[in-house]
Amino acid sequence: MWTRVAKHHLFWPFVILAGLLLFNLIYKPWFFSIQVKNGHLYGSLIDIINFGAPLALVAIGMTLIIATKGIDLSVGSVIALSGAISCLLISKAGDQNTLSIVLLSVGAALALSLFAGLWNGTLVSVFGIQPIVATLILMVAGRGVAQLITGGQIITVSSHKYEFIGAGWLFMLPFSVFIVAVLFIAALFLTRKTALGLFIESVGSNPTASRLMGIRSRTILLAVYLFGSLCAGIAGLIISSNVSSADGNNAGLWYELDAILAVVIGGTSMNGGRFYLSGSLIGAMVIQTLTTTIYMTGIPSDTILVVKAVVVFAVCLIQSEKFRKKVFRSRKATAKPNESEVARSV
Repeated sequence: MWTRVAKHHLFWPFVILAGLLLFNLIYKPWFFSIQVKNGHLYGSLIDIINFGAPLALVAIGMTLIIATKGIDLSVGSVIALSGAISCLLISKAGDQNTLSIVLLSVGAALALSLFAGLWNGTLVSVFGIQPIVATLILMVAGRGVAQLITGGQIITVSSHKYEFIGAGWLFMLPFSVFIVAVLFIAALFLTRKTALGLFIESVGSNPTASRLMGIRSRTILLAVYLFGSLCAGIAGLIISSNVSSADGNNAGLWYELDAILAVVIGGTSMNGGRFYLSGSLIGAMVIQTLTTTIYMTGIPSDTILVVKAVVVFAVCLIQSEKFRKKVFRSRKATAKPNESEVARSV
């Protein structure tokens, strides 16, 4: 029973998340306390869920891309593009609280995100460019376009309707939580209740065999890159609306790396094939909890990336089944005396 539980793909992500939460509870006994103020829930756990929502969205899209044996390094730039174009359109409006202006800006941001996904998907599926190279192009160019849109400055807006996307509340919880829930349920339904998930895993495992079986590999690749960019665009809306501003230089910076780490922690292999959306969601919470823990313990900002890399490296080693087997076997071999020592003692 224990062996079966330990081999479940969600076991180690849950253990790692529980360990981080336990450390925070020991370090700050009030860490689990949740208060109700003005009809809203407040607390460290609520903050982790709220601030981790953009990363969770990007991780959901990245999971499907990695399942096809691909990768998307441009999601951080898409986040910057989405926030930049939406805030620019709102800032140019006379009345920034007009619902039509907000909807127009959101629609433009999502359309630009889909175009970015179409660009990546076309390069990978049609022209056969390696995913890491194809998305690296947009990673560099997209950040530059975002800086051109913002003019290298931070665009600030004053729109309560736009602010609601990332800083609003619904049923006592942050509205961003419901956005993640809707995207997660939709992705889970499409990949587990239809044949789409099987097609994605088949393309990631063996694209040639999938093509010979009649699966349209190009269409599948194009679809996952479109979805991944859409998730990144929505994440950009959440981030920019939460701070009521757009920063083309720093918005979404390093998000692609955090998303990849979240997917790996969640149990999805970089070699493609089998994927776990729920594991990626937990992995995103692990990354956000780790970030919150680093800030809470007062670690200097210039060493945060180093500490984060060390902890994530340890997490990946713990999660590796080969590493655990090798460590446990070496311990057993050390603990068990050899035959010569036994004969000598007799």
